[in-house]
Amino acid sequence: MPADFEQLKFIIINGLDMNNFLTFQIHGGADHGGVAELVAGLLAFIEGLVGKGAPEVFAILMPGIVSMDNIHPLLVHFPIAFLSAFFVLDVLGMLVHKPHWRGVASWLLYMGTVAAMFTVAAGVLAANTVAHGHNVHDIMERHEHLGLSVLALATVLSVWRMKTLNGNLLFVMLSALLCVLLALGADLGGLMVYKYGVAVEAAPVPADDHSHADNAAHPLEHSHGDSQEHEHGHVHSHDHTHEHNHLPATN
Repeated sequence: MPADFEQLKFIIINGLDMNNFLTFQIHGGADHGGVAELVAGLLAFIEGLVGKGAPEVFAILMPGIVSMDNIHPLLVHFPIAFLSAFFVLDVLGMLVHKPHWRGVASWLLYMGTVAAMFTVAAGVLAANTVAHGHNVHDIMERHEHLGLSVLALATVLSVWRMKTLNGNLLFVMLSALLCVLLALGADLGGLMVYKYGVAVEAAPVPADDHSHADNAAHPLEHSHGDSQEHEHGHVHSHDHTHEHNHLPATN
């Protein structure tokens, strides 16, 4: 009987633990929403789209694109991803003797080249339309030249790959150079955006959006400064009174 009781107790406890786990996953806890909250939020989002026009729906779904002056920053990710993946997969396929890996790498090269065409076209348009200062113009020119070089080299490698799958050392070296040019161009693009703020509109920070650490530090600094001023003022007053009291005695 005790053994059966212990077994029944074990089953009940494990059943309760599983029930608590499933309840947490569905309804969530104090800090994290569960599946029910996720589904409710999704349904509320879809309900908010009902009755709106196509431009309004697009603005809700793609707020980043709507706020852009030019789509070059959006397109630039595709040639970087495709061409970088092409180089890595092509070299690995050549090292481990996997021709089908290199076949997939060829398609990545082709897609990267097509993506580079649209990206460079959008970049040239951005250079002529996006406002920028003289301190950024030279950087933008170098960024544009690197983009054109990437497109030209990717096109050459694509034509080469269409003729033969067996790349030699020169092909690998040119592929590596392609990745270097990609990295240099991406670095200049990041420099223009994150240091000089090209095509970036600063969002206003709410007045009540402050760090608690900063708020905690400032009162201490002010209190310390006030105490110092009070201390200096007290010493100055004490010295002045002391001198004033001794002057009649000297006369």
